[in-house]
Amino acid sequence: MLRLYDNKESRNGYKVVLLLNQLGTEFERVEVDIFKGESRTPEFLAKNPAGKIPALELEDGTVLAESGAILWYLAEGTAFLPGDPVGRAEVMRWICFEQNAHETSVAEARFILCHPELAQGRDGAILAEKQTRGNAALALMDQHLGTRDFFAAGRYTIADLALYGYTHVAADGGFDLSQYPAVGAWLDRVAAQPGYVPALEG
Repeated sequence: MLRLYDNKESRNGYKVVLLLNQLGTEFERVEVDIFKGESRTPEFLAKNPAGKIPALELEDGTVLAESGAILWYLAEGTAFLPGDPVGRAEVMRWICFEQNAHETSVAEARFILCHPELAQGRDGAILAEKQTRGNAALALMDQHLGTRDFFAAGRYTIADLALYGYTHVAADGGFDLSQYPAVGAWLDRVAAQPGYVPALEG
């Protein structure tokens, strides 16, 4: 059975949980308390030297890290990942966007506001910069979704899962999602997909 090392506050881990549920794949979820250093123990670092969650351990003991890579592995050969080169490139485009423009702003603003005791030195001007960049990312997403239901290949894919993780909790980072109606409608469409499960709360 697959084993997912995760933390209930992580929306990167939630993306993987959501896909596993939507695929109907059985897995064991192992809670890793990243706030108590459990991802930095020798035992965990032997699985993922980067000391990050999520990490997916396969039946043969192979461990995959990075949420985008895990989503891609699980989606291979399924409807969640197109088979044609252009469709696959579109999915990869939005996964890269999520990691480089979206998570580094939306998710980090959320972390600063939700964990001020751990985000010392990252409030004030840094928070404002994260929110400015996050709003730019959300505006781009809203524009893209203004003419389509999902991000890539004309259907629901792991591109949507990748972006849903932190977008649906963007309000925690001080973002007003009412400014982005196409994003709001897309969030509802994702939540209506078969096999959808809500994230665990920290």
